[in-house]
Amino acid sequence: MAEAADIQGTGPSPARRWLRRTLTVAVGAPLLAGLLQMPTLTTTASAAENASGSKTVDVSLATLSPTAPVDGDTVTVTGTVTNRSKQPVTDATVDLRVGPRMTSRSEIDQVAQRTGYRDDSDPAPLEDGPTLKIPRLGAGLSTDFSLSVPVSELGLDDPGVYQLGVSLTGRTPDRRYDRVLGIERTFLPYQPDPTEKKTQLTYLWPLISSAHVSAETATDDQQTPVFEDDALAAELKPGGRLDELVTLGKDLPVTWVIDPDLLASVDAMANGYRVKEGSLHVPGKNQALAERWLDALEKAVQGHKVVALPFADPDLASLAHRGKDVPGSLEHLQSATALAEMTVETVLHTQASADFAWPADGAVDPSILSVATSAGADKVIARSDSVRDDLSYTPTAARPFGDGSTTAVVSDALLSTAFEGDMLRAENSTLAVQEFLAQSLAITLEQPEDQRSIVVAPQRVPSVSQARTMATALKGLSARRWIQPSDLLAAAAAKPDPDASTKVPGGSRYPKKLRDRELPVQAFRDMKTTRDELDDFKVVLTQPDRVVTPFSNAINREMSTSWRGQARAAALYRINVLEYLQTLTEGVELVDKSDLTLSGRSATIPVTVQNKLLQGVDGLVLRLTSSNKSRIKLNGDEGVAELPVKVNGGHSQSVKFTATASVNGQVPMTAQLYTEDGTPYGQPMTFIVKVSEITATVMLVIAGGVLLLVLAGVRMYTQRKRVAARKAEAGTDGPESGAGAADAGAAEPEAGSTEPGADAGSPVPDEGADPVPGTPAETVPEQAAGDEPEQPSDPGPDTGSESGDPSGPGEKVDR
Repeated sequence: MAEAADIQGTGPSPARRWLRRTLTVAVGAPLLAGLLQMPTLTTTASAAENASGSKTVDVSLATLSPTAPVDGDTVTVTGTVTNRSKQPVTDATVDLRVGPRMTSRSEIDQVAQRTGYRDDSDPAPLEDGPTLKIPRLGAGLSTDFSLSVPVSELGLDDPGVYQLGVSLTGRTPDRRYDRVLGIERTFLPYQPDPTEKKTQLTYLWPLISSAHVSAETATDDQQTPVFEDDALAAELKPGGRLDELVTLGKDLPVTWVIDPDLLASVDAMANGYRVKEGSLHVPGKNQALAERWLDALEKAVQGHKVVALPFADPDLASLAHRGKDVPGSLEHLQSATALAEMTVETVLHTQASADFAWPADGAVDPSILSVATSAGADKVIARSDSVRDDLSYTPTAARPFGDGSTTAVVSDALLSTAFEGDMLRAENSTLAVQEFLAQSLAITLEQPEDQRSIVVAPQRVPSVSQARTMATALKGLSARRWIQPSDLLAAAAAKPDPDASTKVPGGSRYPKKLRDRELPVQAFRDMKTTRDELDDFKVVLTQPDRVVTPFSNAINREMSTSWRGQARAAALYRINVLEYLQTLTEGVELVDKSDLTLSGRSATIPVTVQNKLLQGVDGLVLRLTSSNKSRIKLNGDEGVAELPVKVNGGHSQSVKFTATASVNGQVPMTAQLYTEDGTPYGQPMTFIVKVSEITATVMLVIAGGVLLLVLAGVRMYTQRKRVAARKAEAGTDGPESGAGAADAGAAEPEAGSTEPGADAGSPVPDEGADPVPGTPAETVPEQAAGDEPEQPSDPGPDTGSESGDPSGPGEKVDR
């Protein structure tokens, strides 16, 4: 047979020659293992690689095209070889090596992890294949290569996945014989004809970012949102991460998985926004950029399935492991889920499914499953390194989970993590694409007679280079020879494999590296504090939606998966939200009072409530409490009185309480605002009331003093009238006397005459004049006739935007 093959000029294929060589090794290996105490396989392989010197030269693959060749194609590999040693390499040759057809996905994974050359595992150079001669490669120097070969000369016997290696063979001064000094391996998926049963592949295309919008808004009617920074614009600009995802995704068969908070944030930018800059809020400058991106996204999702995550993409694992026992935490998830579908439809004008929950890295346990489904989601996106199938093939992704009420869509771990590394390097990108294509073909060939449905759930926030690599891989499947594109809704409805695992992994199997990156318990306690203060605040507002909406969204953002690994930034965001809310609640307060003096048995005590907010407050009750009921009673009660409070935005209101004193002395008083349900609002305000009753004897003395003043005034008036009369009589004696009288009148004007220019009989009032000497300061003028009697409980007149400064010392109260 061999002779006949030589005559025909065909010869055995490279794969068969490699198989002959490895058969001898395979037969002899068990005997050798029985004679020698061998170290582990990994250690032996590593030693063999180091001994061969196969890491002296780094072989880097830049491109491989086509990525999935068919008959008639020419495969071209380009790259660079770099001498990493301190001595030159001479008589070097760069060549191609094609290995045998691989029979399993695990074999592909093992080859991908190998680095150095192994004579017992790597195939020989391709006979009559393309080569590049390098006479000398100095230490630290590099040279590029490009090797092309027709598919017909690769010796690809049957459809399947083949190892394709590029190696450099040469000599070094210390070893002057040919040996492999460097090698790089990749994979060549070869499926020239469409398979009978194609694997349905669903690829998720995530549009998720971190939190950028604060809880603050401008004071205009539109409540212009205030952003923490303008970093989102860098992702939206041409060439930015989010821009690339939209540009690439519009031409790919993907399912869009979108965080509604991202849409709401960009929509806010498009309608005008402000950005924090120190203590100022400056106008945002990227409104047009946001409009352009939203328009492009709306067009890109047309005809595609869209899945809406709960608003702000809450961290389900953190909530399950750290926040579930904090009261009210699950309510945040419910509100985030309710907001999701509506936000996507409002911004993108397309329907979205909100039935899916996606824990971080697809890792699940019973508590995560319970939390994920508590808000209404009945489908969970898991991953096969969490939900493990003990099968020799890859089963369909969908299967009933737990008690059967939930559908688990188990994404493939190898395919989902294929592009997580540094894809900026051309070599990493090329190797990742080829391995992805190889794994997908291997899945189809595992059971070619059965059609299965698989799902790929990549990293939540792919970089630009990762997104481009993902797109390249999907375009490599565009011929649809073994893959048929699908969507997540169809994948969830696919018929499950009866042998696939439906057991929820135990909590002990949850990866420690993921648990260590979860939000702490304190984060959920902070959220509860903010929520409680918001609940107390909103009941007193006349327009609560202007406060509830931005703060509820901010609390949802505090629970975002994007905070993983950013504990300090997450804590700072929570602090900013709570402090701003407290600033608003402190805008409604009691104005401090100085000590009061209560003269007499009854009077009114005014307490001023100030509202610095831009909207009115209602539903508050002001409670004034006397610490000594035996001395002062309020509003006829023993010592406590309550009056309702309603104050317009930017105004103050004086609330008056009737006080009745029975005993002289000092009485501490406490004023406190309450909501209508009895919850204290703000800080209490205390002041002292000094009771000093005026007796009948004192009043008699005062009345006598007033009488004496009146009598003295009458006497002075009578005397002046007499003097005026005498002067008038003297004036009738002659002209001289009249002139003298005029001169005297000019030199000494009469008391009580008007100022020049004033109306006659209208003396200029002295507005700052003190009261008449002897008049008690604590007395209050009586009401004018016909005036309506003022009730103590009546609110005082609206004072406008009053000062919040305390009243002056020695304040007297109205009687």
